[in-house]
Order: sequence, then structure tokens, then C-alpha cells
Amino acid sequence: MKKFALLSLLSASLLTVALAADAPHHKAAIGQPAPQFSLPDQNGKTVNLSDYAGKTVVLEWFNPGCPYVQKFYDAGKMNEFAKQYAGKDVAWIAINTTRENTPASNKEAASKWSIDRPILSDDGGKVARMYGAKSTPDMFIIDKTGTLVYSGAIDDQPDPDPKTLDSAKNYVTTALDQLLSGQPISTPQTKSYGCGVKY
Repeated sequence: MKKFALLSLLSASLLTVALAADAPHHKAAIGQPAPQFSLPDQNGKTVNLSDYAGKTVVLEWFNPGCPYVQKFYDAGKMNEFAKQYAGKDVAWIAINTTRENTPASNKEAASKWSIDRPILSDDGGKVARMYGAKSTPDMFIIDKTGTLVYSGAIDDQPDPDPKTLDSAKNYVTTALDQLLSGQPISTPQTKSYGCGVKY
């Protein structure tokens, strides 16, 4: 009986250790340090979040097959946003967690839409789980101190119709403008919309 109890205790301990080894250090939360990661971009280069220390960083969950993502890229809006803030020390990074994505498929998407910034391949879904990304696009803003300050939808129009772009209230650009001008972010968290992230 004692032997059985000892074996059960040992098995439980090993399982706990295994789960702890697989778990990220912490989950993303507003007001807390953003989880660190390293992922390959569309050119095969490893990109670390720490490469952008001291910069404001926008993380955009990306899936080229998603009509909600296509709405922003076909109209050139996402590139426009990224370029608008690039001169203000803001790095804009796309992350693709879709199961079939590869650096090669991300490179194809980059070529199609003239994306000149990193598209990272998170094919195992580890980083998406760390951040709690649920849809494409799901957006996150990290300030210059490395703190997560926004998470959620890109705007208030959960519709793939490009006509909604002109009337949309953009939560991300509003948050960036407030952050860069030293104001508190009025809406630090919203409910994301779009295509479900395919883990």
C-alpha cells in the first residue's frame, strides 16, 4: 500500500514538473510585462521581442486567408497604419498562428500586399496562447517599458465589408495616439473579432 502511494505521489510530481516546463512564464495581462518570445519571420530570420526594447510595439495576429484581415490589407489600411507610426518609434509586427502557415507562405503574403515588416510564424501556437490571441486580427500594444497597455479589437466594426473602414472607430490608433502623447489609454481592453485563431 505504501509502495502504491509513493508511486502515485511520484507520478503526480513528474506530471506537475512536465506541465510547468511546457507552460509559459506568465500570461499576458494589461499593466504587466509583455511575455517575451522568439519566432522566425518570413525571411527565416529569428525575431525576438527583446530586439525592440525601448520601442512601442504593436502585435497583430494575422491570417491571410481571413476576410477580416483581407479587408484591411486589400484596402492598404494596415500598411498605412504601420507606416504612419513607424516614424514615431513604433514597431508593427504581424504574427501568424494558422496551422498551415510557414515562413514561405508568409513571404508570399508579404509580397502580395507589399508588407515590409516582420510576419512571424507561430505554427505551434505557443505565443498566441501566451497572449490569449483569439482571432485575426487580434491586436496588442506594448509600451516602451515593455508593459502590455492594450489588447483587443482593431476597431468597432466587426464586419469584413471594406465599406466599414471609413466609419470605424479605430481602437489601436487611438490608443497609440494617447500613449505617444503621454495620456492614459481611454480604452485599454476590448473584445476582439474576426476569424478564430487556428491553434
